[in-house]
Amino acid sequence: MSDGVGKGRLFLGIDLGTSHTAVMSSRGKSFFLKSVVGYPKDVIGLKLLGRPYVVGDEAFEMRSYLDVRYPLEDGVLSELSDRDLEVARHLLTHVVQSAEPVAGEEICAVIGVPARASGGNKALLLKMAQEVVHTALVVSEPFMVGYGLDRLVNTIIIDIGAGTTDLCALKGTVPSPEDQVTLTKAGNYVDERLQNAILERHPELQINTNVACAVKERFSFVGKAPETASFEFRAGGKPVVVDVSEPVKVACESLMPDIIESIETLLKSFQPEYQATVLKNIVVAGGGSRIRGIAAYIKDHLKVFGDAEVICVKDPTFDGSRGALRLAEELPPQYWRQLGDVAGA
Repeated sequence: MSDGVGKGRLFLGIDLGTSHTAVMSSRGKSFFLKSVVGYPKDVIGLKLLGRPYVVGDEAFEMRSYLDVRYPLEDGVLSELSDRDLEVARHLLTHVVQSAEPVAGEEICAVIGVPARASGGNKALLLKMAQEVVHTALVVSEPFMVGYGLDRLVNTIIIDIGAGTTDLCALKGTVPSPEDQVTLTKAGNYVDERLQNAILERHPELQINTNVACAVKERFSFVGKAPETASFEFRAGGKPVVVDVSEPVKVACESLMPDIIESIETLLKSFQPEYQATVLKNIVVAGGGSRIRGIAAYIKDHLKVFGDAEVICVKDPTFDGSRGALRLAEELPPQYWRQLGDVAGA
């Protein structure tokens, strides 16, 4: 444990995502929740809820009588109205409180955001974070993953989340904007494409993005189908089993052209003598790393550059927040300004 913890510091690694947020603390606590806040739609909802709002999975489960708000869009604060900022504030406050800080201790948080998040959005997030923590550092999510895996040199990290796909070329230094790419085609985009593809074939089905997401999470793949993807839907209130193998393939592979192109761009940015090594160090992280066949698909599409080695992280849920926590514990807050945007240091 860091000396800072003994002096009354609690370090937090926060992977703040469009769909979910993962948190790890220097006290050993870790948790994962939906990045959503729910508010009662009317007085009946208020009676059922018994409080002004609820955060996380509980809010999602009660969505039938709540106004459900996702404060993050494409991995950053979605709107700048007072109402939307209040929603984001409720989420961030809940996250920090759930880490169970001790009264009087200093809370230092490293927060992951999309690789190319705007300066204005980072500043707004830091200002909000300063209301609930003492010191906050905002860093790119793929950099957090690389730091946690000890892959900081001659590596390309691909972090596929819900709102964004973020890529980062790690060259042994703090990555510059030119070393990073943010794509807005990610998990949510797949859900929309999948919903539309299924409805094109079966317009009688009752399907929304929640149902499409469930199909994706169960069957997602690229390349050759590992199995027949049969899913039970509803049509006119009755159960209907449909083969969705082809829609799943089409939706998941819709991500890949932009990802491959971005890898190629980042690969060329390395010095030529390192490029063969970089090809052997490509890492896929985030929820999208669970797409079956994705490592082999990327490897196959990079063969024109040489023999590539692509791996998927072992723990896509917490690899980002684990890297953020490790960064927080290993580098004292007084050095955080060398890494990115900081508030409170």
